[in-house]
Amino acid sequence: MYYIVASDKSFEQASTDLEAAVKRHGFGVLHIHDLGATLRGKGLAFAEECRVFEVCNPGQALKVLTTDMRLNMALPCRISVYTEQGKTKIGLIKPARMLSALSQDPVLLQVANEVEGKTIEMVDEAK
Repeated sequence: MYYIVASDKSFEQASTDLEAAVKRHGFGVLHIHDLGATLRGKGLAFAEECRVFEVCNPGQALKVLTTDMRLNMALPCRISVYTEQGKTKIGLIKPARMLSALSQDPVLLQVANEVEGKTIEMVDEAK
C-alpha cells in the first residue's frame, strides 16, 4: 500500500530533489504543505519535519475526471518528504492500490498504474 524509501540526504535536499524530479517527469507541483512548520506555528511541539507535495499530471487527471468525476476527491497525488527519528524518508500511498478500492474501471486502473510507475520513479530519483 505504501512506497517508502530512506534517503541519506538532508530533509531540505530531498525536498528540493523531489520537486525537480516531479517536473522532469511532466508533473506539476500544485502545492507543498509544510506540516512540521504548521504544527510548530500553532505552538505544538513537533520535532520531525514533514512536507506533503501535491503533484499532478494534467493529462492523467483529465482521464480520471472524465471517466468518474467522483474521483476528484482522490486527486492530486501526494508524495511526502519527512523525517522519522532524524532519518529522511520519501514516500507515497500507491495510486493503483488506492484507486482499486474506489473503482474497478479498467481505464482508471491503467491510469493509476501509469501514475504509480512515474511517482515511484520520482521518489527513487529524489532519494
